[in-house]
Amino acid sequence: MSDYIVRATAANNQIRAFAVTSKETVEKARQAHNTSPVATAALGRLLTAGSMMGIMMKGEKDILTLQIKAGGPLGGVTVTADSKGNVKGYVKNPEVLIPANEKGKLDVATAVGVGFLNVIKDMGLKEPYIGQTVLQTSEIAEDLTYYFATSEQVPSSVGLGVLMEHNNTVRQAGGFIIQLMPFAEEEVIQKLENSLSKITSVTQMLDEGLTPEMILERILGDFSDIQIMETTKTQFYCNCSKERVSKAIISIGKKDIKEMIQDGEDIEVNCHFCNTQYNFNVEELKDIYNKAVR
Repeated sequence: MSDYIVRATAANNQIRAFAVTSKETVEKARQAHNTSPVATAALGRLLTAGSMMGIMMKGEKDILTLQIKAGGPLGGVTVTADSKGNVKGYVKNPEVLIPANEKGKLDVATAVGVGFLNVIKDMGLKEPYIGQTVLQTSEIAEDLTYYFATSEQVPSSVGLGVLMEHNNTVRQAGGFIIQLMPFAEEEVIQKLENSLSKITSVTQMLDEGLTPEMILERILGDFSDIQIMETTKTQFYCNCSKERVSKAIISIGKKDIKEMIQDGEDIEVNCHFCNTQYNFNVEELKDIYNKAVR
């Protein structure tokens, strides 16, 4: 298993924790969208978070969507994930290039800009759950930490990182989410806060060769009862297909489909999430029109 998520508990179930290595997931997204380094970092962080938050959901068909709507040059980032570890996403402007920040690192905060984080959970109910928070730093990890505290009332610490090679491929990617349960004792809280204060960065730990299990061991090492509860494979996966796209074309209405047919030319439809192009010739459009008429 290459990219995977571990779910664990500690401190007599007062802490629940997730950690993931997501290098191949982020690299596949980079290849699909031909993202610039800073766009890869932003999208990679949100994909990494989405993979962990997705498996927090219980239902087979539950879908999580994370949307960053902000005014920076990236133009926004969207990620969706399911409860099985599948995740996909895109940035609106994937080719953005901006100078490094004062620390010489990719300036994700400036690329994202000021705006909002939307968390949408479609769990098969009449209406999806929608939580929205103002971006605090636009670095994504801190913004999700704030979201958990304010929208879900779950004290959390989120760490996310993407490290690039000089040839702009992904060298490391991963993250963690540590959460305190409502019944957590003060001593546990203090011990966890002290441990988290010593953590430098996710990418440094990954570059040292730490696995997700080792990352949780480093963070939660002061607790003697860490238990790995589950290991889940995660991957960049898009469930689009020509059939699904044809159904989307039906939804635009008979009038527009008829105009396409009258133009007499093939059309190309692009999937936002994986950048796959689907070609439909006039005969296929006529077939879609006939289905729309029924």
